[in-house]
Amino acid sequence: MTRRRLQGTALDVHPLCLGGSVFGWTADTSTSHRVLDAYADAGGNFLDTADSYSQWAPGNSGGESERIIGTWLASRGNRDRMVVATKVGRSERHPGLDAATVRRAAEESLRRLRTDHIDLYYAHIDDASVPFEETLGALDALRREGLVRHVAVSNITGPRLTEALTAAERADLPRYSALQTPYNLVRRAEFERELLPVCLAADLPTIPYFALEQGFLTGKYRSGRKVASARAEAASAPGRTAAGRAVLFALDELATARGTTPAAVALAWLAGRPTVAAALASARTPEQLKELLAGADLVLEAAETALLDAASRTPEPFPVGAFRP
Repeated sequence: MTRRRLQGTALDVHPLCLGGSVFGWTADTSTSHRVLDAYADAGGNFLDTADSYSQWAPGNSGGESERIIGTWLASRGNRDRMVVATKVGRSERHPGLDAATVRRAAEESLRRLRTDHIDLYYAHIDDASVPFEETLGALDALRREGLVRHVAVSNITGPRLTEALTAAERADLPRYSALQTPYNLVRRAEFERELLPVCLAADLPTIPYFALEQGFLTGKYRSGRKVASARAEAASAPGRTAAGRAVLFALDELATARGTTPAAVALAWLAGRPTVAAALASARTPEQLKELLAGADLVLEAAETALLDAASRTPEPFPVGAFRP
């Protein structure tokens, strides 16, 4: 499987980043481990989680996903073959990005993950109450101690990302090495208008989440179709718009022509976008994962990309600023 280098880092990653938000939520430990096994067996090596996953689920307090990944890494003995990313800032136990919080959260994440280092450590939010220099200084301290290899950022606006990069240069601190942000065929405008120019100018790789819009771009949440899923209501929303239906129609056409699935085509489109290093998607079962992995091997022709671009260049089918994990 071809790996992609995260520019500015020493990390070579699979083009499908496996999201861990479902681990401990809609996938129990045993099922999560089977998904992780299937991903690793297929050549996958890029795992994404957060200290806040999945605090929104009844009975959970956050850290469940990290624990499940940690027990899997320990039992399989494959830590050195995996690139592990986690995040700080949105946990109800350790909210924000002040230096003390970053330190405590990182140490707890390391214990749950059963590892001595985090490969990619994200600021999960933009905490405007804390100067960038303080957050970056705390992350740099972890990096210098070997607890973190590279630092990154998620859920930040274009202007604030520019400020963060400028602050890092001014204070001679390590700048963010990657951006994680929502981006897909039905959610384009916010990223392309505001964040893409900054990433291009800074040679900053992006790792889009909601790559399949919570499952909508798999085609299973079509209008009127009932699906047993915790994300069904949010995932079906774009299908109630002309824009969303146009994108599904184009995905169906290309999937049929290629003998694959709409999800694979949607992920292949994303993989071909400027600055995208890997697309982030989650799977509740090994069967769902198989569908996602097909997108990592698919390369679209120029005419196919143009068809999807034309279908998706319509007003976004829901307000910008929807739920972000």
